[in-house]
Amino acid sequence: MRVLVIENYPLTPHGQVGRALANAGAEVTVVKAFEGEAVPLNAAGYAGLAVFGGGQNALDDEGSPFLPQICDLIRGFHAEQKPVLGICLGSQLIARAFGGRNIIGRPIEFGWHDVMPTDAGKADPVLSALGEGAPLFHWHNDTFDLPEGAVHLASSARTPHQAFRMGAATYGIQFHFEAAEPEVRDWSRDFAGMIAENTPDWAQRLEAEIARHAPRADDTGARLAANWVRLLG
Repeated sequence: MRVLVIENYPLTPHGQVGRALANAGAEVTVVKAFEGEAVPLNAAGYAGLAVFGGGQNALDDEGSPFLPQICDLIRGFHAEQKPVLGICLGSQLIARAFGGRNIIGRPIEFGWHDVMPTDAGKADPVLSALGEGAPLFHWHNDTFDLPEGAVHLASSARTPHQAFRMGAATYGIQFHFEAAEPEVRDWSRDFAGMIAENTPDWAQRLEAEIARHAPRADDTGARLAANWVRLLG
């Protein structure tokens, strides 16, 4: 089972998704699009596609000219009914690919915040991992309107559209369920200056936030990742 992973930005850990793929024995091909590596033209040879996050917005074609190619690739995998997962920027690109409106530059949503499933989310083979709701990690300014035909799966207090599905197996997930405690610690170190611009007390709060939220968030994220990997067959 070969899975294609697109990285849009430096220091993009696969986290829970990477661990679930490893547990399933998947062969992972990583394309670092932000470094100029070519985005494949189609889904040939791959069982599924995962598109990770990034600091740019989903409409930044000038700064990241590979974004339209990723949208084409998303549509290609979807047309072949091969599972697609987009996280954060990846979810915004899925919305764009199917005609949803990208909403740029909202107030930041950062840290662990509760994500609540819709009724459809509770019954969904992937998002059912949320149960009645769970704290998951967030780091985004942008969001989107749902594309026509999307199934709305989850919301947070600040962001109505936290997860959706197109068709049977194309998932856009805004929150960072892939980021368990190790990934959050790495981000908190590697992007300390960027985080401090919007959340200046994060370094002082980090240990308390981890103790309060990480055990449940990590368990939920692991189950969510495993659910998506099971779709790959």
